[in-house]
Amino acid sequence: MSGMIRQPRSKEEAFNQPLISKFIVHQLRASVQQVMNNALNGRGTSNYELEFRTKSTKIRYLLMNATTHCDAENNIVGVLGVAQDVTEAYKHDQRVAAMANELRQLVDTANAPIFGID
Repeated sequence: MSGMIRQPRSKEEAFNQPLISKFIVHQLRASVQQVMNNALNGRGTSNYELEFRTKSTKIRYLLMNATTHCDAENNIVGVLGVAQDVTEAYKHDQRVAAMANELRQLVDTANAPIFGID
C-alpha cells in the first residue's frame, strides 16, 4: 500500500495533519507541493488535475484550485484549496475518446469508400 493516500476515517483524524506527506500519493507530492508553494508566493493555480487512490484502492480524479489567502493588510497567511471530484466526467471523457479512436480506425481501414452527408 505504499504510495497510496491514507484517507482519514473522520475529520478528527485529518485535522492538523500534513496534507502532502500524509494524504497525497508519493508520485504527485512534488507537483502538489509546487502548486502550494506557488500559492504561498501569490500565484494561484486553477484546474490542477490530481489523481489519487482511496483506502479501498479506487482511483479518484480531482480538479483542484489553490488560491493565496491574505489578511486585512494583504499579507499572505496561507492557501485556500478547493477540490472537486471529477471522476465520473473523467471516465466519460475516456470512453468518448476510445469510441472516437475506434471510429477513426474503422474509417481508416475501410475497404470501400465512406461518404458523409451533412
